[in-house]
Amino acid sequence: MWWTYKPYVSAGQRQAVARREIANLEKAGRKISPVRVEGRKIAATFWGKAWCQHLESYSDYANRLPRGRSYVRNGSVLDLQIEPGKISALVSGSEIYHIVIDIKPLAKETWDGIRQRLSGEIRSIIELLRGRMSDAVMAVVTDRAGGMFPMPDHIEMDCSCPDSAGLCKHLAAVLYGVGARLDTQPELLFKLRQVNHLELVPTSDTVDALTSTDNAGRKTIAGNQLADVFGVEMDQPAETPNEPAPAGRTGQISGNSRLNKKRVAARKIKVAAKASAKPKTKAQVSPKAKSKISRPKKASRKMPAKVGKKPRRA
Repeated sequence: MWWTYKPYVSAGQRQAVARREIANLEKAGRKISPVRVEGRKIAATFWGKAWCQHLESYSDYANRLPRGRSYVRNGSVLDLQIEPGKISALVSGSEIYHIVIDIKPLAKETWDGIRQRLSGEIRSIIELLRGRMSDAVMAVVTDRAGGMFPMPDHIEMDCSCPDSAGLCKHLAAVLYGVGARLDTQPELLFKLRQVNHLELVPTSDTVDALTSTDNAGRKTIAGNQLADVFGVEMDQPAETPNEPAPAGRTGQISGNSRLNKKRVAARKIKVAAKASAKPKTKAQVSPKAKSKISRPKKASRKMPAKVGKKPRRA
């Protein structure tokens, strides 16, 4: 039996082919979302690392996954789309290969078990998506059999490349690409497994815990708690010290106005300079100084220069 291999294609040629393919897809209206990995680390956050470590824990994948690391690092994953129960991608190789990975939805009993075990353990959606959770919560989420991540029998993969292996390097690159994508968009894991991450944090309990009642009986949310409720970063107002305003002609000055303070300081310096430059009154002049002032100095007489004798005529 004979095997034929395609001729070697350099990296420059692959990139040129990839650019043309991407340009054609964008003209056709497809939104392209490539995977970008900075440095050697493919994933840096809790969700991205947990995804990669989970897949690497299976011996069926452990031997084949490393082949895809270099591919995802050098930008060969041209497009990666994560939808409910489906991952689709384009990977640059000898040509552009089309990837489709189907993932079964998370079983209802498994999701109900996760919700029950995490009831009251997660304070906010922000903590959940950023991975700011206790070790006990992380253990539930990453549980190999009853957690959020799919097992090998939940995954069906297909690549258009001629490699007959069940997990080729193009598929491996896409699986690592999912880990990199979860670094910035961890909510996509819940979308992929077709569950709602908001169910892990009861909205009514969260709002009641973060709100208080004002004098009119209305619910209000403290400014420092808005980020936890709505998932946005809020700028904290600068603290203004309660400093007493200087009295006198300077008037009242705001405690947080450095410009006003500088103006007042400059004004004080000018006032002090003017006060020191005023001439002294008669009452302030001593008698001794007065006599010195009243007596003008005598002009000194200059003696005429001596004129030498005229020389005698011979």
